[in-house]
Amino acid sequence: MIVRALLAMAFAALAAATGAGNASPPASIAASYDVYQNRLPVAVVQEAFEKDGTQYRIVSESTPAGLLALFVRTRIKIHSRGAVTPAGLRPEQFDYGRLDDASKNVSAAFDWRAKQLHLTFDGRNETIVLPQDTQDRVSLMYQFMFLPAEKLSDLAFHMTNGKKIELYRYHLAGTELIDTPLGKLDTLRLVKQREPGDNAVEVWLARDRNFFPVRLLILENDGSKFEQVITRLEFK
Repeated sequence: MIVRALLAMAFAALAAATGAGNASPPASIAASYDVYQNRLPVAVVQEAFEKDGTQYRIVSESTPAGLLALFVRTRIKIHSRGAVTPAGLRPEQFDYGRLDDASKNVSAAFDWRAKQLHLTFDGRNETIVLPQDTQDRVSLMYQFMFLPAEKLSDLAFHMTNGKKIELYRYHLAGTELIDTPLGKLDTLRLVKQREPGDNAVEVWLARDRNFFPVRLLILENDGSKFEQVITRLEFK
């Protein structure tokens, strides 16, 4: 407990010194990422975030890259829309679409009043309890911008991929200067607390760019390594 408290205090002081976390999130974001599997390019991700008053919309599109593009024609398009609240983003609808195979499509409808999440996947419908802190797999990456700086030192929330809900816990592992196609970025490194059978996940948030995620690393249990690195980031 003492170590955690000291880490939180150090983080808060660091954020105050740089002004990180105090700027209002931008109303519009355009971002691009390169995705690698075991260091080989496999996809390009293009994302757009728009905030209009109390509503938001995110569109994320993935296309194959590298040698994979010669054999795979799959395009993935993901939508997330919902409300912007004092606590950040509150999703209302999440849709995952495979443009080459509609049978793989997934959707989630958030009924916050009834505290229910309505899931559609694999040709069936399910309704499960909706925890109040739930994000979808896309809104999650934009939620960091709306959180108070001190919350990033020890973070817990639920996330849905449209098929189920899981509890995620992240802790602050320190600061790190990383190389990206945008140049060197001063980041916070968050590490997911692993449960038995979980993949290892790490996220790097750019401190001078509203804590926007600029690198994501996933190490699967079979040893496969996926990395997503920012190549373009425009705020308006």
